[in-house]
Amino acid sequence: MSKKATTAPKQQRTITEYGTISTILGRETSFSGILNFRKPLEISGEFEGEIESEGFLLVSEGARVRANIKAGTVIVGGEITGNVIATQRLEMLPSGKVNGNIKTAKLQIADGVIFQGNCEMILPNKD
Repeated sequence: MSKKATTAPKQQRTITEYGTISTILGRETSFSGILNFRKPLEISGEFEGEIESEGFLLVSEGARVRANIKAGTVIVGGEITGNVIATQRLEMLPSGKVNGNIKTAKLQIADGVIFQGNCEMILPNKD
């Protein structure tokens, strides 16, 4: 009689309009420095420094980011302390907190968001 091998369930990756999130800084991750990336990125842990990309950034619920951010699309479910430039779109989820100024072409804010700072609307792909 043979035993059936059991496999751990695969963790489902988040799919965005830019494709599947290819890199995740997990909840137990703490990172500081300058972060550049091309493919969609999710931060679930802590990050301090600078973030620059033309791509998609997800700051998930529970994440803490202390950085100035410039990216194409930024989705905020965690906490960001610093200025954010989203050249395409900035979306703040109900659990999101932003302490800093934002510049974006499109802005979506859910009920429950905490935002302290100024907001400037820009043309897509402009500073």
